[in-house]
Amino acid sequence: MRLVIQRVKRASVTVEGTITGKIDDGLLALVGIEDKDTPDDSQWLAGKLVNLRIFDDENGVMNRSVTDINGGILIVSQFTLMASTKKGNRPSYIRASKHEVAIPMYEQFCDNVTSLLGKPVQTGIFAADMQVELLNNGPVTIFIDSHLRE
Repeated sequence: MRLVIQRVKRASVTVEGTITGKIDDGLLALVGIEDKDTPDDSQWLAGKLVNLRIFDDENGVMNRSVTDINGGILIVSQFTLMASTKKGNRPSYIRASKHEVAIPMYEQFCDNVTSLLGKPVQTGIFAADMQVELLNNGPVTIFIDSHLRE
């Protein structure tokens, strides 16, 4: 699994003119899933997301997590995170999981994050044409791959 995490002042996702998820201060997490991902990958990434210390403390040092600031999390599925650009200029998405694998893993990830966060996460709609708006705070953007764990 891959995550692109953005620290935001606000973020929302809209599908067909309706807002399906919206947060103020917190994290926007774009998630990509491939067939080799396991429940362990989901749990590990959920823990990283919820406990990542990228919010300023009273001294202006990034030392607080989203739970420390009582922030929200908006999770959006994004198969394009699994893109391979090795050959040519047209990305290949062959590594991205098909719906029958990706949907249960995405839902499990959302459940894992909700459990660790202690409140429901906001989401988009899996495989929908989503319009994502955000105000990146910092900017702070972090990429994590559960298979690299660095």
